[in-house]
Formats: sequence, C-alpha cells, structure tokens
Amino acid sequence: MYDLILRGARVVDPLNGLDAVADVAMENGKIAEVAPTIAGSGREEIDFTGLVVQPGIIDSHVHLGSIWGSPFGPKMLAMAGVTTCLDMAGPLADVLDNVPQYGAGINMAILQYASPPFTFKTSSPSESEMVELIETSLAEGALGVKLLGGHYPLEPKVSSLLVKTALERRAYVAWHAGTTENGSNINGMREAVEMAAGRPLHLAHINAYCRGAVKPEMEECAEAEDLLIANPNILCEAYVSPKNGTRLTCGPDGKILSKVTGNCLRRFGFSEDREGVRAALLAQKAFVVYDAGGYSDLMTGPEALARWEAAGTDVGGSFNVNPPLPRIELARAVRPDGAFVVDAISTDGGCIPRNVILSQGLSLVKLDVLTLPQFVQKTSLNPARMLRLKTKGHFSVGADADITVYDFATQTPVASFVAGRRVLWKGEVVGKSASVICTERGRAAIEARGMKAVTVDPGEQVERLKAV
Repeated sequence: MYDLILRGARVVDPLNGLDAVADVAMENGKIAEVAPTIAGSGREEIDFTGLVVQPGIIDSHVHLGSIWGSPFGPKMLAMAGVTTCLDMAGPLADVLDNVPQYGAGINMAILQYASPPFTFKTSSPSESEMVELIETSLAEGALGVKLLGGHYPLEPKVSSLLVKTALERRAYVAWHAGTTENGSNINGMREAVEMAAGRPLHLAHINAYCRGAVKPEMEECAEAEDLLIANPNILCEAYVSPKNGTRLTCGPDGKILSKVTGNCLRRFGFSEDREGVRAALLAQKAFVVYDAGGYSDLMTGPEALARWEAAGTDVGGSFNVNPPLPRIELARAVRPDGAFVVDAISTDGGCIPRNVILSQGLSLVKLDVLTLPQFVQKTSLNPARMLRLKTKGHFSVGADADITVYDFATQTPVASFVAGRRVLWKGEVVGKSASVICTERGRAAIEARGMKAVTVDPGEQVERLKAV
C-alpha cells in the first residue's frame, strides 16, 4: 500500500517518454510506481481525471528578496504551481530570514548578488574582495553568485575575473549581462559570452537582450541564438512575460540608479531621473510593485506615484518592454544537435508579479510552438539538470515526488507536491518552510536554521538532452 496514489490524469514525463493517462504512486517522498493502472489502493488516493500531472515545475530565474518588491515570493510561486526555484540575487540573509514566516514548502536555490553598491563598494572590487564574498556566501547557504551587470555593472575585466574566481570555487555563476562598457542588450550578451571564455555560465533571461535596443529585435534574436549555439558552455533561460522587473530608486542627485530602469525610461521617451520616473508613472508606462495583502501586485498612475514618493523612490518596479516575437522564437529554437537553444522557460518572477509559466507558457503549446512534452522538458527536466538536481524533473522510480497538477484548458494550477507533501491544495498554499539547494559547504548553516539542505555540486558538467 503506497502513501499516495494520483489517479487518472494525463501524465507527462519526457525523460521516460511518457505522455498518457496513468496513475502515479508515492512512498516516503519518492516516486514509487507509474503505470496505466496501479493495482490495489493507497493510504490516500486523489482522482485527477481530466488534468495534467507533470514533474514539479522548476522556475530557473526568480526573485525572493524583499528589496525587489515584497517577502511574498515563495507563496506567489507556490500559487503558480512552482515546486523549485533559483533565486537570482538574494540578498541571501534576507531570503533565508524570511523563510520561517513566508516559506511555502518549496525548494529554493539562492544566488548572492555580486554587485555595487550592495555587496561590493565600487565597480572595481579586488580579487580578495571577490573571494571573501564567494566563500562567505557559500558557507552561509548560497548556491553561488549572480552578477547584476544590467542593473549595477562592474568593469569588464572585473566581471570576467569574478566569473573565473567563482567557478574555481565550484560555485554556481549567473550573469545578467552588462558591464560599465556595455548594457543589458545584445552587445552586453556578446561581451558576456566572450568573457566566459568557454567556462560554464548561466546567462540570464536571453529575451532581455532582444528588445530592439541595438538592432531590430528579430536580428538581435538571431544573433543571440548564434552565440548560444556556438558556445554550448552557456546555460540559459528566457521568460514569457512582457513585463520586466527592476527598481525605481533614484540617487541623491535625482538620477536613476539601475541601468535597466534607465534603458526603459529612455525607450519610452522619458528622462533617466526622478522627473522621468514621475512622468512614466503618470503616463502608465512604469509600474510600482506593492503589497496587495499577502502577495505583490503592480499599480500605475497617480496612486503609484504617491507610493513611490512616500517610499523615497526606493521601490521595485516594472515596464512592459519585452516584445512577443523574440519570446516565442527563443522558446522554440533548436540547436543543430537537436537540443533547445535556450534551455528553460522561466519568469524572472517570484515576488515580482509575473509568475506566468502556466498562465502564459501553456499558450505556446496551444499555438503549436511547443508540444506539451517539450513544455515539460523546458519547465522541469532541463532546469533540474541546470541545477544538478538528478532526482528531480522526471518520474523515474526513486525520483523526488515533486509534482505539479494543472488544468490545461484554463492554464491554472490545481495542486502541487514537494517530496510527496502538499504545497498547493484547493487554491491555498498549505506548505511551510523551505528546502534549500546549496553546496556541501552550506549544509551546516542551512540545517542550523532548521531547514532541509539539498546539496549539489555546481562544478559538475551538464549534458543537454535533445528536444523531445
């Protein structure tokens, strides 16, 4: 008798070539059996006839730090059917400190941001400063570090050295492309790929470099694909929302601090300062992230302006800057060897309200851009491999019982499970705390916080799978 049997759903597991109506059994937090019909009975059984069951959704680019909008990111992800996420900035202590109150039972990996004016004092930190940040972050439970180059850039040579230094310590390294020489655009992407110099690197949200800032957007998209095909060491994801995420903070001189925000203001014809943000909010081109009562949402117009001013400009924000065609093309593109050019579908969401893997990502299936097994590959199997999570992303016997259940017709989540335990159930998040994906060096710190540590080695090589 198994702990739990899910019966009658369409079960999609691309690693094992399964796309059929089947039953899924769980025992001790693991997948115990998958079969067209499982004989006998479980201690608990749930009928999911007419729904889709896939390995738990893994969002490979989110933000959980309250500085990006709110501490509600784990709950917002769980409400969207996500069971595992990669936080792309931290701050590490802030995210971990919030778990007892705001944790939702999901798995989270956290990258500590490595950028001025936060963890570095200047745009040209010394190598010893880099080593201290990397070693301290890993010891405290981070999976690695993230360069916020598009927002808060480092000098080019420093960026290259930081990537090299972190990889030498077997840390996970991600980069929002951009330096003091090139911004968050196709030029910045080209620069980051060149500076990786064949070393493994997670290059964040490829669609963000294909907004038409330098050349027509589809020309940028074609160049981005060529760069990724020629440099298979680059792991990556792209998100499907038109919205971006940034901060609307201005410095004492009134100038906007985030380079990304400056790019957005310039794109819509506004000045890159306090007056530009004010005008963009009133024109409903800029949005403020706010607490809508236990979750984050976006607002614009006069009320948003009042909130921004009351906060001394220091709030999270968003602009609708991602054109649709690159998002579609980057989701479907395949390499000559048959693997996807862009490994995963992400959201860049979390506490930023755009957790739309199901609500918008499944539209790619309905438009015949992807098959449903390909969607599952890009939202579970591939990101699991990116994070070196060998027991996630598939329903092999002995795999982690991380599961997302959804209604394909309405593109909405119905339930989710992490290690066989309910996280989302009947529209409510019932999970608590979190499991933290870290290196062995961070195990003690995570367990000292009363959380489960899931240890991986970011230095392991990732082998891409062909698109199913």
